[in-house]
Amino acid sequence: MSIVTPYKDNTKSKKEQVATMFDNIAPKYDFLNQLLSMGIHKSWRRKSIDLLKEFQPETILDIATGTGDFAIEAMKLYPKKIVGVDISEGMLKLGVEKIKKLGLQNTVELKSGDSENLPFSDNSFDAITVGFGVRNFENLEKGIKDIFRVLKKNGTLVILEFSKPKGFPIKSIYNFYFKYITPTVGKIFSKDSSAYTYLPESVKAFPDGDDFLMVLNKAGFKESRAISLTFGIATIYFCRKTQ
Repeated sequence: MSIVTPYKDNTKSKKEQVATMFDNIAPKYDFLNQLLSMGIHKSWRRKSIDLLKEFQPETILDIATGTGDFAIEAMKLYPKKIVGVDISEGMLKLGVEKIKKLGLQNTVELKSGDSENLPFSDNSFDAITVGFGVRNFENLEKGIKDIFRVLKKNGTLVILEFSKPKGFPIKSIYNFYFKYITPTVGKIFSKDSSAYTYLPESVKAFPDGDDFLMVLNKAGFKESRAISLTFGIATIYFCRKTQ
């Protein structure tokens, strides 16, 4: 898989560039998510968390937590503890403020953390979620292996990520929207045109569908399946750690 970075003329690593990018767009991130997805991302998030209901996880790790929306959604599972990690201090600052306003700070903790070198011991969490974050990993396989490491035996991983629609005319509409509308709107509101040019490029480079299931299986996950959402615009990946 080719490595796509936000800033083409920047010599820093993808990880460093992604952190900078999210710091830059943090103030407008939630607004642009709502605007560009027309609110559909909320239903995707609900469906992702609903997959965990039957397992009743007591401890949940939310990777690439951003401003904490996935962690907040996971509160409906009534866990004892949710930890959200992200490499962007700008996103985390907004997330912490959001958690405090909702009065969830006793259950939800947001902290700085590298998704490919998670600051937790082996077998720490009952469930792990990642919302629109895995395509930003610098080393995808390394990141998935570290997720496997910190997940408990019989734990569950749920990943929500953009994917590439294959059917006509959705494919054409999607490509036009992502190539022209998304960067234009992103530039107007976030003042960082690179961030919303990187978005479609990173989705295009990401090995979605069966290709990503292979990455999960290689890391040791079982019962892996892909659940297509909204004509294939996004996909939920569900898998378990059984050993």
